[in-house]
Amino acid sequence: MYKFFLFLCFPIFMFSQKQKIEGTVSNAQNEKLSLVSIEVYNSQNILLKTLMTNENGVFMLEGIPENSVKLVIKDLEYSKFEKDLDLEKQNQPLLIVLKKDIQDIQEVVMTKQKPLVKRKIDRLEFNVENSNISSLNAWEILKKTPGVTSSNDVLAIKGSQSILVTINDKKIMLTGDELKNLLENTQGSDMKSVEVITNPPAKYEASGSAVLNIVLKKNKIEGYRGILSSKYVQSQYAKGVAGISQYYKKDKLSVMGSYYRGTGTYYREGTDYVNYIEDQQRWVSTMNRKDQNKSQNTLNFNVEYEIDSLTNVSLNYSGSFNPKSFGTYNVPTLIYNSQDVVESNYTTINDHHSRTINNTVSFQADRKLNKKSKLTWTNYFAGNNNQKYQNVLTYLDFVNQSPKENNFVTNNKSDVQLYSTQFDYQWKNDKWELESGSKYSFVKTSSQLDFSDNENEQLQYRADKSNVFDYKEHNFALYSSLSYNPGKWNFKAGLRAEKTDLEGVVSEPYEVNKNNYWKLFPTLYAQYTTEGNHQFGLSYGKRISRPSYSWLNPAKSYYNLFSYFQGDPKLKATIIHNLNFTYTWKEWNLDFYYRKEIAPSMEISYQEPSNNNLIYHYTNIEKGQAYGLSVYKNFQIKPWWSLSVSENIEHNENYFIGIDDLLYKNKVWNFASDVSTSFTLQKSSDWKLEVGHRYNSPAIQGTFRISSSSATYLVMNKKFFNKKLEGSLMFNDIFKTSKEKVSTKYGNQDNYFLDYRDTQNFIISLKFNFGNQAVKNVKAIKKADEQDRM
Repeated sequence: MYKFFLFLCFPIFMFSQKQKIEGTVSNAQNEKLSLVSIEVYNSQNILLKTLMTNENGVFMLEGIPENSVKLVIKDLEYSKFEKDLDLEKQNQPLLIVLKKDIQDIQEVVMTKQKPLVKRKIDRLEFNVENSNISSLNAWEILKKTPGVTSSNDVLAIKGSQSILVTINDKKIMLTGDELKNLLENTQGSDMKSVEVITNPPAKYEASGSAVLNIVLKKNKIEGYRGILSSKYVQSQYAKGVAGISQYYKKDKLSVMGSYYRGTGTYYREGTDYVNYIEDQQRWVSTMNRKDQNKSQNTLNFNVEYEIDSLTNVSLNYSGSFNPKSFGTYNVPTLIYNSQDVVESNYTTINDHHSRTINNTVSFQADRKLNKKSKLTWTNYFAGNNNQKYQNVLTYLDFVNQSPKENNFVTNNKSDVQLYSTQFDYQWKNDKWELESGSKYSFVKTSSQLDFSDNENEQLQYRADKSNVFDYKEHNFALYSSLSYNPGKWNFKAGLRAEKTDLEGVVSEPYEVNKNNYWKLFPTLYAQYTTEGNHQFGLSYGKRISRPSYSWLNPAKSYYNLFSYFQGDPKLKATIIHNLNFTYTWKEWNLDFYYRKEIAPSMEISYQEPSNNNLIYHYTNIEKGQAYGLSVYKNFQIKPWWSLSVSENIEHNENYFIGIDDLLYKNKVWNFASDVSTSFTLQKSSDWKLEVGHRYNSPAIQGTFRISSSSATYLVMNKKFFNKKLEGSLMFNDIFKTSKEKVSTKYGNQDNYFLDYRDTQNFIISLKFNFGNQAVKNVKAIKKADEQDRM
């Protein structure tokens, strides 16, 4: 009887064997496409199953109770794909090639849009070129990127300000206002996407809690084309920028060059309040800072050449030149006694100017070794040169003292040079991917502060207040990572080892600080995608945050007679542990995270009652930790109307040793919200409107507690004259609600300052496209002999 049963079931067993068919989805450039949804229909056009490709574009067709099916792929970026399939006759793997849906209308390329946000196993990708904010600069775009918050002009990812910013995976060695100025002169129209990498894989430098990688567009259009652009910004004072970008591509050669020049006046309002418990005094200083910069120059040049079908080389140069930024601050300070009556005052007049020059050169060579592997060699050099001069005159009128004047002059010169070379090897097949490489980098910094003050109405050089600081750092790294993508599951693990040798030499008082250490940085990722396209991810990464070079300089940089900034040559690197659990479904992106920081370094302030000094300095606090939930969703309500929601809630704790040597705990529940809605008012002219609102609840940083702030913005874009001219209008901080209060209060410390960075403005941008703007059919370059042997 059992033989008869086997005989009846044998065809079923045979058929079920044939149901397991593997397929691969790629594009015309043979790039494997991940997270592509494949619908399987029967002959009655009833949906049987939905599949999803893995990281290598592979999917598995199995368990289908039909002989004849139809595969359908509807992807926003590509044309609709349909294929009828006879499962009984299909005995070879499926190779599906998706094609771009491109129409050449009056020499303007129209393509279907990519999703605005895409989750990958190790990052979140924000598609800038399909957003309404691509007309803004890179700084404004980063502030509006999902998962990124901005407070007091400091970027943060999930509450952490320890961020490494890269452009095309190349490190930017600037921080603070210098980084902001560079990004403000980087045009959003040149950006393809922003990658938010909360747990960077082993390939990336271990520095920073997270990485923000700006991916610039590649020139894919044959022939010559150019873009003329201009921008006018009206806030408290006017600013403007104008420039030209030019592109040329012919056969194996691609060249791009751009130059932008900006000018304007920058303004910032602030008021400092310091309460001294000991003598019951209150010091109030009002500082309205106005700086002019008549020449901000940004230059970029890139050339790529295909030596043969296996070898490609590229050379990139970028420079930023600000020959003179200048201003004069008039800062009155009122001193109130215990009866809240002004009994003393002084006025500081700070006349200053500064110069900044940044140069970056990189060279990269890519060589395909065979069909599965390639080798990349990257060389990188960056130089940053600054000079800051200030002449500070103070008029003092203290109770029970005769009025007097004080004058001091400082001249601070700094030079930073960075060189690195890196080799990367990549091997990849349908399910496995191996990345391995090494990197060496060398940093040399030199800083000199000259201080002079008046004696008998003559300026005299003060050696005890002057300083020379030299710093050298060698870093050697080895890394390797392995990915396995069997289907619904994706796995990735990596290990990076970095050896650091550093030496800092301080001239006054003379001190030498040396340190060298090996550190291991593991990364682990796992991702699972269900048949219903629910995607779950788990990742862990260990990181290190090394202090910026300027933070290590112990020289006192005086703002006035009673306030100065000072670094610390003994600053320790911060060790950071990140743990993330992610969930993605139908453009819902959820991220549960935990972050632990050991000895985080940051800027804090403290007051010295003995001499009424208010000191700002970088130091290590004991520890910090945070846990929270980040949510992002883009709702396509109508074809012409969409809504984006980005929310983050976290509990943050900082532990620090106070000036009284006691341990304090600063903690807060923080909520950050960014909601925007966009409308397509006219499709033929790409007339779009977007309105958004950002809100940050109270936050902490070391000893600081930062008040809540918010901002509402509106941006509108439209194209004219057959889309050769693009216009943009934007209103920022419409209701002027971005002011912040930053306070310190514990023990005998009681001070705060009010800060407003002139964020209320409107911006008018114009961009004119000339030359060839359409993709033309180009004859395929004949394969070289090397590729034929692959």
